[in-house]
Parts: sequence; C-alpha cells; structure tokens
Amino acid sequence: MNHDEHSRLHPMCLKCLLGKHLNAAPKEAGEKAQTEYIQRILQMLGHADPATAAPVMLRRIEKLQEEMFGASIDYAAIKKHYNAKMMGKEEGVREKIRRAADPFRAALQYAMTGNYIDFGTLQKVDDAELDAFLADAENIPLPEDTLEELRNDVLRAKKIVYLTDNCGEIVMDKLLMETMLSMNPQAEMQVILRGEEVVNDVTVEDACQVGLDRIAPVMGNGTDIAGTWIPSLSDAARKKLESADVIIAKGQGNFETLYFCGLNVYYLFMCKCDLFAQRFRVPRFTGMLLNDRKMQW
Repeated sequence: MNHDEHSRLHPMCLKCLLGKHLNAAPKEAGEKAQTEYIQRILQMLGHADPATAAPVMLRRIEKLQEEMFGASIDYAAIKKHYNAKMMGKEEGVREKIRRAADPFRAALQYAMTGNYIDFGTLQKVDDAELDAFLADAENIPLPEDTLEELRNDVLRAKKIVYLTDNCGEIVMDKLLMETMLSMNPQAEMQVILRGEEVVNDVTVEDACQVGLDRIAPVMGNGTDIAGTWIPSLSDAARKKLESADVIIAKGQGNFETLYFCGLNVYYLFMCKCDLFAQRFRVPRFTGMLLNDRKMQW
C-alpha cells in the first residue's frame, strides 16, 4: 500500500463507522428523528476530509448522537471492572517480568497483550480470550531490530512520553513504565491520557485508580478523541510530545491519529480490525511494535 499523507480516512474505516453507527438511533426516537440522524451521519461521512483520522470522525458521530438522543453508553463501571481485574493479576505479572531472561521484552509483550481490552474496536471483550492472551504473552514475537532500537532509545532518553489507551490495559502499561524507569532511572517520564471520557479509554481518574500517578506524572491531552490528534491537543500536551526523546503510543487509536508524524514514536498495539490485519499482512490479534520513522507500507 502506498501511503498518501493526505488520505488517513480509509474506505474500510468509513464502512466500519457506518456499520456501527448508521442504525444507532433509538427506536423510540420516532421516524422523523431517525431519518434526520441517518441523513446527518451520511452527510458528515460523505463530506469528511480524507486527511481526518477515523477516531476524529468517530467522536463527531458520538457528539451527533449525544445532541440528538442524549448521553451515550456510560463506561464507568466497565472501566473500574477491568482496572480491578487487571490489578488482581498485577503482582503475578510483575514477578514474571522480573524473572524473565529479558525483562524489557517481557514487559513489552504484556503491555501489548493488555491492548485487547478495547470496547471501541471490539463488539465485546471476552475475558477467557484475554486470559489466554496473557498466559501466552511471553511467546509473542517482537521484531528484533525495532526492539533493540527502542531499548537503546530508552537507555539514552532524558524525556519519555507514554500515551495510554484503555482501562485495564494501563495496569500492564504501568509494569512497562516501571521496567523502563529501572533501566534508566534518570529519565523524566510523562504519562498522557485522554482529556475527557471516551469509550473505555483512560482518563486521569482511571490512572489514579491503578496507581499510575505514583510511577510518573499524569496529564490529560485536552481532547475527547480516542487517539492523539495533534491539531486538537492542548498546548501543554503538544509541547510534552514534541520535546520527548522517545514516545510509546499504545493502541490503534494512537496509531491512527499519529502515524507518519515524524516524531520518535514507538507504536505498541494489537491488530484488532480487518484493515490493520490487511495493512500489515498479519492475522487479527497479532501484536505490533513499530517505529514511526522506520515504518513503511
């Protein structure tokens, strides 16, 4: 696939957004409201700038739904549940990382596995499947060249930024952050989260629930988009990103909004949709570790 910097909104993303949201108007809204909603969503997607990332369009659709039909799904209980579930596994995984032949590799593998907990991409999160992924985490293959480049960058870094994604997943992120800081105790680490509630993504409150704020300072990015969309970031978040020596970006949403940004970003995620599986020519749920500056497709 040849990358066109002006085209970020893939046809498969448009089909996916339509498939998930075209019929989202509640039946009790009545025919007139349902018709208006369908027309507005079609108009919105029909006139979308191809340079706009899918998570940005998703937020516009959600705002339309909120405007017309009131508040959408409340993920507060789901977020707390998965944070608590993963906190129950935290000490066991920490011990496995500590005992691993290469703790940094193991920490990356577990953090990557945590990216399965995604209610934005998946229709449902299967707890048995999550447990199976965690049990097999240390067998996930990582690209050796990218792994060594990241290891060297972490060892040399003065400033590290960690961009989080989903609740539950952040417990595994916390263990990766601990590992990186043990490798380079002099590094200054900044955690950047979503600025407002977005699906089951992490906000400052969620990060504090799992004690992430005790590892490194946490801050919201100033937006309610399920990613890191540079045009919408707060000045403070943008400055942190631009001054970082190395950035870890978790999840598909961060990848979709940032790729080819030119910063020293390492993307860490699971391919959870067909587009990503096709783009990288891998089966769904394959773990990915990519560097923005070395990436090609």
